[in-house]
Amino acid sequence: MTMQAGSQGAEPIVRIRGLRKAYGDHVVLSGIDFDVQPSQVVVVIGPSGSGKSTFLRCCNGLEQPQGGRIDICGRTLVDDGRMLPDGDLNALREEVGMVFQSFNLFPHLSVIDNVTLGPRKLHKLPRAEAEAEARVLLEKVGLAHKAEAMPASLSGGQKQRVAIARALAMKPRVMLFDEPTSALDPELVGEVLQVMKVLAREGMTMMVVTHEMDFAREVGDVVVVMDGGGIIESGPPATIFTNPAQERTRSFLQAVLTRA
Repeated sequence: MTMQAGSQGAEPIVRIRGLRKAYGDHVVLSGIDFDVQPSQVVVVIGPSGSGKSTFLRCCNGLEQPQGGRIDICGRTLVDDGRMLPDGDLNALREEVGMVFQSFNLFPHLSVIDNVTLGPRKLHKLPRAEAEAEARVLLEKVGLAHKAEAMPASLSGGQKQRVAIARALAMKPRVMLFDEPTSALDPELVGEVLQVMKVLAREGMTMMVVTHEMDFAREVGDVVVVMDGGGIIESGPPATIFTNPAQERTRSFLQAVLTRA
C-alpha cells in the first residue's frame, strides 16, 4: 500500500514516488509515495523491520533503491535505480544532514574540531570563522563549555548533541534523524529530544525515525506509520494516536504505549 503524506501546499522539498528496495528476495520497501513540505517535521514510526531506517537512508543516497524516484532539495537523487554521480551526491549531502543511532565522532579530534571539520574542508571556511559558527551551534545544543573536550570524556547524550551540531554546521536544508536516541541510556534521551524540539520550532525540515512516541505526538506535523515495507497510514499526531484508521496501527501503538 502506498500513500502520500504532507502533499498539500507549497512545492515539496522532498518528493518520493514508487520507491522500491530489496535485498535479494527480501523486499524492504515496496513502493512508497511521499512528500515533505519545507519546515515540516515528519516522524516515522512502526515495528522493527518495517523499513523505516532503510527509507531514511535512501533519502541521502546511503542506500540505493532498485526503483522509483527521489527529488530532494531541488535535485533528483535517484531515478529508477540510477543514482547521482558521486560528486553531485556529495554536494547533495551537504544540504541533507543526517544523525545516526551511533554518534560517529572522530575520537582523536576535540568537540570543536569535529564540528568545524566539514565547513573547513568542504566549504573552505577559514578556521576562525568556522570556529565562531561552531561555538554558536554548541551553545544551541547546550555544550559551549565542552568545545575543547575530547569525545571520550562525553556522555552518550552529549556525543549525540555534538553530532547534531556537526550536521548543522553544514547549513543543511533538511535533517534526517535515524533513531537518534536508541543507543542512549533512558535518562539521557530527554536532552537530545530537547535539541530536536528547538530545531523544529526554528523551522528546520526534519524526517525522524523514532520509537519516542511522546516526541512524535508533541513535535510531529505528520506521523507516518510503516509496516511491511510500506506506509500503511499517515496524518496529524492527534489522528494517528487517538483515531488511527488501520488495525495494524492500533495494535502497534497499543503494544509500544503499554511498554512505555
